[in-house]
Amino acid sequence: MKRVFGAKKNKEPPPSIQDAAERINKRGESVDEKVKNLDAELAKYKEQLKKMRPGPAQEAVKARAMRLLKQKRMYEGQRDMIYNQAFNLDQVSFAAEGLKDAQQTMSALKSANKDLKGMMKTVKISEIDSMQDEMMDLMDVSTEIQESLGRSYNVPDYIDEEELMGELDALEADMGAETEADSVPSYLQPEKEHDLESELNLPSIPSGQQVPAQAEDEFGLPRVPRASIRG
Repeated sequence: MKRVFGAKKNKEPPPSIQDAAERINKRGESVDEKVKNLDAELAKYKEQLKKMRPGPAQEAVKARAMRLLKQKRMYEGQRDMIYNQAFNLDQVSFAAEGLKDAQQTMSALKSANKDLKGMMKTVKISEIDSMQDEMMDLMDVSTEIQESLGRSYNVPDYIDEEELMGELDALEADMGAETEADSVPSYLQPEKEHDLESELNLPSIPSGQQVPAQAEDEFGLPRVPRASIRG
């Protein structure tokens, strides 16, 4: 059977856009190199023509230069077509890469959508609301515990309004009495000088008589008679 119909040949995969672009770029580089070589030869013929006199030799050089110029124009035309093909391949490659990115984005979105649906099944709004209510109850209990622990044992819980007003009136009266007496508190007022005459009960001096001068001791104080000391 193989001899009659022949064996089936394996088809080679078609070239990719990248492979085609690389091949065309190599062709373009080869054509560019040929154009550069022709430019160099034309420059040499141009220098020769400047130095040559009109005649058969000059005409021969002109013919060679014209032939090279035609080749250059042909290569330049090929180069333009190659550049256009490379540009088209770049556009196709850009579009293909954009489609690949779109496919990957769609795949990622589908996977994320599937994951979100799975997570939404495990999360229920009713459970969240119940948990919030429990948290509020726990916070209220915690507040009651803190208030109970912070209760003072010495301050009465209830004070009569009349008792409070009486305490305020008494405090106001005390403050007013201190203000009328003196703005300076009593414990800051200077002590009054002692009246020595009243403490000693000395007799008054008759009018028209002079008190005899008394001798003073070494400390500048009046010397007391010895008779009064003996008593």
